[in-house]
Amino acid sequence: MNTWKTKSGYTISQIISGRSNVFFVESGEKYFLIDTSTSGNWEKLNSTLKSMGISKIDYLILTHTHHDHAANAKRIKDNYNASVIVHQNEAVHLIKGEAILPQGTNVFTKTLINLLGKRFEPQFDFEPCSYDIVVDSIYNLKSLGLNAYILHTPGHSTGSMSLIIDDEIAIVGDAMFGVLRKSVFPPYADDSKELVNSWEKLLSTNCKLFLPAHGSADSRKQLKQNFNRKMKL
Repeated sequence: MNTWKTKSGYTISQIISGRSNVFFVESGEKYFLIDTSTSGNWEKLNSTLKSMGISKIDYLILTHTHHDHAANAKRIKDNYNASVIVHQNEAVHLIKGEAILPQGTNVFTKTLINLLGKRFEPQFDFEPCSYDIVVDSIYNLKSLGLNAYILHTPGHSTGSMSLIIDDEIAIVGDAMFGVLRKSVFPPYADDSKELVNSWEKLLSTNCKLFLPAHGSADSRKQLKQNFNRKMKL
């Protein structure tokens, strides 16, 4: 299990990896879960939390509502009494449990989505879940017991968000990709230009490390290099 410590003594743990990463943040007596992975990963997620001695999660933060991030939101809310935080642009998708597949950003993924996307989209629907807090452009978490804020970083989807912790580490969902060594650009995004604008937002923080939902951590240097390349196009 990968773990990171911040200057305030918070522990960030990557408790699920593979298809879609799930992160757990401990802040004193407050517990925050970021994303929930796919429905097929529920048993693994639940057993991992139980093995950690977790019986209550204070807040579930959804970086966005695609099925591989929000499919277990209802289970987390019901089983761990979590308050759910989502961006206002995607709150309706969470309530309906509807999967909205993003557009492709390269030849392969564009072809895949164009040929099969709408046909298979209903198969990715998940159990509907109510929300407790909606985010607009920014949401400060200090009153919730965490020196952090949620930043709207759209592009992959209209309601994508990133969690900026201690202005050191950002949990970025699908705003970045951590699979390829030289590229952090995700294979799917609804608005590539808006995504690059979100990278600029992330670079405006002092974060040195960016934890994506797919793959391993990205450095500030990697993000800066990718941003500069995109800006030259």
